[in-house]
Amino acid sequence: MKVVAVYSTKGGVGKTTTAVNLAWEAAKTSRVLLWDLDPQGASTFLFEVKPKLRKGADALVSGKTDPSEAIRATSYPRLDLIPADASYRDLDLVLDATRKSISRVGKIVASLKKDYDLVILDCPPGESLVAKNALDAVDLVLVPLTPSPLARRSLDQVGQLMAATGSRATTIAFLSMVDRRKTIHREALDALPADPIVRVAIPAASVVERMGAQRAPVAAFAPKSPAAVAFAELWTVVVASLGAKAKKTS
Repeated sequence: MKVVAVYSTKGGVGKTTTAVNLAWEAAKTSRVLLWDLDPQGASTFLFEVKPKLRKGADALVSGKTDPSEAIRATSYPRLDLIPADASYRDLDLVLDATRKSISRVGKIVASLKKDYDLVILDCPPGESLVAKNALDAVDLVLVPLTPSPLARRSLDQVGQLMAATGSRATTIAFLSMVDRRKTIHREALDALPADPIVRVAIPAASVVERMGAQRAPVAAFAPKSPAAVAFAELWTVVVASLGAKAKKTS
C-alpha cells in the first residue's frame, strides 16, 4: 500500500480538487481510500458522503473507534472515503493529547494496508499537527502551487515542515489553477525550476468549478476536457514516482 498527501501551507490552491480527481483516476485500477482531514469537508461533499463521523475524530485518532467503522463507500467502484465533520476542527488538540501524537494518522493508515492499494490524504492548509501527522505517514507529498511569485515560498515552507517532522517522503509540486492568458501565469511557468516541480499544469477552468454543482470528479462528467486530461497526466507522474519509491526502499 502507498500513501499520498495532497498538502500546502497555503489555502485555496486546489488541494481538494487534486485529491478528488486523483482518487478517481487511481480507482480505475486500484483499491483507493481518500481520507478527508480538512474540517471544511470538501472531499466529503464532492463525493456525496454524509459528513458524520461516529463518535467524532477524537475517538478515531485515539483508538476508541475502529478505523474500518469510519469508512464510507462512494458511488464509484473501488473508491472509499473517511469523511470529515465538524469534530475535525479540534483535531490538533486531540492529537496533542495523545501519546506519539505525530504518528497517530500513520498508525490508522497502516492498519488498513490489507484493504487498500492507495490512501490519499486531503490535508488542511497550515503548519498544523494534523499536517505533521500526514507528512509522517506518507510516501509522497503532492504540493499544488498557484502560478505566482510566492509559489516557491510556499513550496519551501512545505520542505521546512517536512524536515522538522523528519519525513522522508518524496515531494512533487505542480502548478494549479493556471490561466495561460495571464502574463504573470506564463512568467511563473517559465521561471519555476524543474525539480521538484513537474511540467503538469492544471488549468483554471469552468469545468473544474462545476465539480461543486456536479458533485463529481471532472473526468466523471467531462472526460475529454483539458482539466481531466491534466489530472490524468498528473496521476501518471504520481504512479511513476511511487514506483521509483518502491524500488528505492525495497
